[in-house]
This record gives sequence, structure tokens and C-alpha cells, in this order.
Amino acid sequence: MAKPITKTISRASLKKRFALLLVLALIAGSVAYPPPANAVISLINKILGTHLNNIDKAFVLGLDLQGGTHFEYEADVSNLPSTERRSALNGVRDVIERRVNTLGVSEPLVQTAQVGNAWRVTVELAGIRDVSQAIKLIGETPILEFKEQNEETKPRELTSDERKKMEADNVAAKQKADGILSKLQKDPAAFEALAKAESTQSAAQAQGGELGFIKDKPEFRSLYEATRNQKVGLIPHSLELPDAYAVVKVDESKVIDQEIKGNHILIQYAGASGAASGTQMTKAEARQRIETLRKQVTPRNFVALAKQYSQEQEAAQTGGELGWFGKNVMVAEFEGPAFKLKTGEISDVVESPFGFHLIYKSDERPLNDVRLHAIFQKKTRAEDLLPPVGPWKNTQLTGKNLKRAQVEFDPSTGEPQVTLQFDDDGKKLFAEITKRNIEKPVAIFLDGQPISMPTVKSEITGGSAVITGNFSLPASKLLAQRLQAGALPVPIKLIAQQSVGPTLGQASVDKSLRAGLWGFGLVALFMLFWYRLPGFLAILSLLLYVGLSFMLFKFIPVTLTLPGIAGFILSLGIALDANVLVFERLKEELRSGKTLGLALEEAFKRAWPSIRDGNITTLISCTVLYWFSSSVIKGFALTLALGILVSLFTAIVATRTVLRLISGTALSKLAPWLFLQTASEASSTSKPSAL
Repeated sequence: MAKPITKTISRASLKKRFALLLVLALIAGSVAYPPPANAVISLINKILGTHLNNIDKAFVLGLDLQGGTHFEYEADVSNLPSTERRSALNGVRDVIERRVNTLGVSEPLVQTAQVGNAWRVTVELAGIRDVSQAIKLIGETPILEFKEQNEETKPRELTSDERKKMEADNVAAKQKADGILSKLQKDPAAFEALAKAESTQSAAQAQGGELGFIKDKPEFRSLYEATRNQKVGLIPHSLELPDAYAVVKVDESKVIDQEIKGNHILIQYAGASGAASGTQMTKAEARQRIETLRKQVTPRNFVALAKQYSQEQEAAQTGGELGWFGKNVMVAEFEGPAFKLKTGEISDVVESPFGFHLIYKSDERPLNDVRLHAIFQKKTRAEDLLPPVGPWKNTQLTGKNLKRAQVEFDPSTGEPQVTLQFDDDGKKLFAEITKRNIEKPVAIFLDGQPISMPTVKSEITGGSAVITGNFSLPASKLLAQRLQAGALPVPIKLIAQQSVGPTLGQASVDKSLRAGLWGFGLVALFMLFWYRLPGFLAILSLLLYVGLSFMLFKFIPVTLTLPGIAGFILSLGIALDANVLVFERLKEELRSGKTLGLALEEAFKRAWPSIRDGNITTLISCTVLYWFSSSVIKGFALTLALGILVSLFTAIVATRTVLRLISGTALSKLAPWLFLQTASEASSTSKPSAL
């Protein structure tokens, strides 16, 4: 008997693979697609008690889609030798990148280029709101600082001027919040647009103010306490939170449980959990005391007796107050009896690992969760104005006192080192610093980031210093370049500024989506017409392809620009290229007289080399484009490459699994034309034949 030329896969194995594909499609769809698809995440959270809200994240949009500002600067390098100009510009680029990162800008683009005899610095900031702040920040001189160890542990008090500034800023923030509320009271439908334009909280801004249910989100704890009992609708006043003023709309309020309020009296014994080390009372003595108290205690004297007898820490001040608490907060031995009490009732003696308790339930209320939209206006706090108490404190020595930084070599070891030369004022300051920090480190900071922490060996009075360490030559050159950039900044002048509004970006997104839908629709019609049922299954795998691609775009994350979206739309057609090769090969195998199952296996097997080689060549092109081109082309190359990799999975694994599963059903015999077979081909393969 001839051996089969293909490996047989059981129906049970195919069903397991199909189930895994369905789970993957569900996860990808929940992450990638907008509501109500991603409502599955909320359902999973509710069933499993998990916190998967971070999965529902927004796409990262580039300058052309999100809006932002394009700056063009010209650098004045006339005072520098021609050999040092490029390195100086690289130092300026590094400084600008570090500075714009503090603005919270996603994927800032900073490039330098020589245009004729001029040197240009290009800066693109997507989603930037305060253009004047960005201009000021970019154009400032790089800050070089010398710091010594800080022995203070507490921040100082605000000065009167700082306190006045904080109060004025907060009045302005409150007025801004009240102004937003007034606009919403006139036009409630404008909430999302105002949130994206005005909110100072990044997550709320990106989601148009949508926060979802917030009870289990620690970052919104104070907001939850302020809104938990509010009615559905726009709250008619702005809310003051510890760090912001908030304009809030309650979308939904639901009761999820109950919580109670009360006090307790605790009597502990030697060996009980948390008992003081000097506790002498035995367990029997503790029980006798708590039972005696039970006979004396009433709702009216409970707090007084708790202050007098309870051994809980601070009970003498709090009267054993427990505050409001829900389920799963206290230990089970305590929680069960507490929740069974009626309001105003005192429990019998309750034993827990901590000792014996009497519990008084003073109140109860429903425990709500609320789903909100919110617009935040940040408050200025003392910590925003005061420098943090860290391990380093400033000295008066800065980059303005540094005349020169250059790489030299240790004459005894030959190792590279960086030498510093200060001006007259810097010479005096450096001598004082080194005198009081012998055998201690002095840190050198560039734009707030430490770049070196040499240890002082002796007082240095000559106005020069040497930074030594295990430096490689490139590392020492980089350090000298950064120091030199801080000490001798290259002046830059803003010569052009172009703003891209979010409206233009949204129009581009809309057009791109329409183009994608048209492309998907036309490809789907072609596949249905030409390949029938296999074509339909390829379309389903294309939906999985889109979901997986979008999920990767969110998680990597990929900054989407118009070229990037173009690369993805192009990959829609390429995504079905493997299916087309397989289906054409399937036709040939069926014409040769093979059964559907055997023809299917042979089609995938024989088409694979062409699919593999064709996609590898495209991936090579994408790699070259990504590594050797500008950021705009990089987005195109990245989305195209990701699309190709995902398409290989959906075509070779997803489509193949479903075709294998369906080819073994009665459908392949009842309607062979759906599987690209003619009636004569189907009848000729219905008879068994040896392989």
C-alpha cells in the first residue's frame, strides 16, 4: 500500500486550533476596535475581578494626524571652527530632545542638517498645546550644573511670593474649570471636543474625557469619593480635588455592593496577632474581660468604653472608629458578624486572629460605582514650586563658568580623561566646593540629568579639574561634547513655524479610513467572485489580520502618520497575496484529480516557497527603508513590515485551519463548486484511489 504524502491532522486537533483562533480574534478585536467591541474587557474584569483597563488604550498619532507644530531653527556657528560645527549641532540636538521630552510629547522629531553654508535644526512636536512654552524651552541655553550631596531631608516652606503665585494659579484654574462648565451647560454635546482641547490630564484628554467606571482605579480615588453618590448627568459645579479642579458628567451609577460604618472594642491576649510585646493577659482572661464589657456596653456608651478599654492602637483617641468599609476589607472572622448586624446593633463576642471584639454598627449605605466623563484643570501645589529634596543640591558653579572641556590622555596610564577649565569666578567657586567635599562626590548635571559623579581627592585651586574613570575614547568624547555644549552653547534662531491643526489631521484620518474601507470592500468582492468559499474565509482571516495589526500598533506602540496608514492600506492587498497563490495552486491540484483534502494540503505545501521568498524580499526592503530613511518613511516601512508578518500568520495558519476543518464536512460534497471544484472534478475524486 502506498504511504500518504501528507500528514493527517485529527478533527479534534483542528477544532482546538479553531477555538484558539476565535479566542485570539476576540482578544484582538477587544483591544483594537472601538466600543462596543472593547466592552468585552469590562465583562472580563467583572467576571474575574481583574483590572485590564490599560488594554483599552488609544492609538499614538503623529504630527500630520494629531496636529501640532513644526519649528525650523538656524544655528549660529560662525564662532566655531568648521571641524567642530557638526559635533556642536549634535549636542544641541541632544539637549532639545531631552527638553521636549519633558513636555510629554509623543515621538518628538529633532533633526539637524546643513543647507548650503547654514546649519538648520528641525523640531516637530505632535499634540503640543502650549506653543510659547515649547519655543521658550527649545531656545534656552543648555544648563550645566555642579552639585554636591544634600544632607537635608525635608523641603523648605514656601516663600510669601511662591504662596501668592500658587494661590493665583489655582484661582485661574478654578475660573478655567468654571468657564468650561458654563460652555457645557449650554452645549452638552461638546464634552468630548472640550476634553481633548482643554483637559490637563493626559488619559482623559486622549479619550475625550471618558474614564469608564472608576471605583477600582487608584489614580481616581479622590474623584470617586466626590462623585460616588452623584446623580446621572452633568454635575452643576466644578469639583475641587487634591491636585485638580474637575468638570464631571456622570454617565452611569450602579450599586455593586454594600458598606457599613461602625466602631469596635478589641481585647488582646499574649500570642494574638499584632498584640504588644508586653501583653500578659491569657486568652481565657481576655475572653472573660470582653464578656464583662458586653454586659455593660450600649450604643450610647460604646465609644466611651472603647476609649477606656480597647487595646487597639489609638483607640483612646478614636473610640475604636472603623469608618466606612466594604466587603473583603476586614478579616473574614470579623467581617461576617459585622455585616449581619442591623444598624444601631452591637454584636456578641467575636473572635479573630487579633483577639476578641465587640462591634457596633452605626450606619450602612449602598456601595456604588460610577462611570464618568471628566475634564481636569491642574492645580498648582507646593511640591510643584519647591525643588524636590533629593540626594544632590545646587552650587553656584554652572556652565557659564566653564571655559573649555576637552579630551586628554593620562600620561601614566594612557587612559582617556576629560579636563575642565573654569573662568576666574568659576575658579574661586570650584576651590570652595572641592575644599568642603574632599573624599565626597561632586555631581555634574546637564539639563537636569547626571552625566558624571567624580570623587574629590583634594582641594583644587588652579581653576582646572580632571574627570577620570573607566572611559572609552568615544564615551569621553561624548562627555566632553556635552560639557562643551553646556558651556559654549550654539545660538539658535527660530526662522519658521508652521502649525498643523487637529481638524486637518482628523480630515486626513477620515479620508484614510474611507480609502481603507473602499480597498477592503473591493478586495472582498474580488475574493468572493473569484474564489467563492475559500475567498470568503480569506476575508474573515483579513478581519483577524486587521485586528491583530491594530493591536500591535497600540502595544508597540506605532506612531501613526499618513505614510504609516498608507503602508497599512497597501498591506491589505498584500495580506491576501498568499491566499491567492494557495487558491490558484488548489485549482491546479483539483484539476489533476486529487481529493479536496489532499489538494488543499498540496496547495499550501507547494505555494509556501513562493509565499516565503516574496515576503522575505519585501521585508528586506522594509528593513532598508526603516534604517536608512527619515522618520516619515520609517512609519510606512514599519506598518508595512508588521502587516506582512501578521498576514503570513492569518494566511498560512488561520485560513488553512478553517479550510481543513470545513473540507471534512458534508458541505464539500453537497456544494463542491464552493470549493473551486467543477461537477466533473468532484465526481472523479469521489472514488477512492491509491496514493
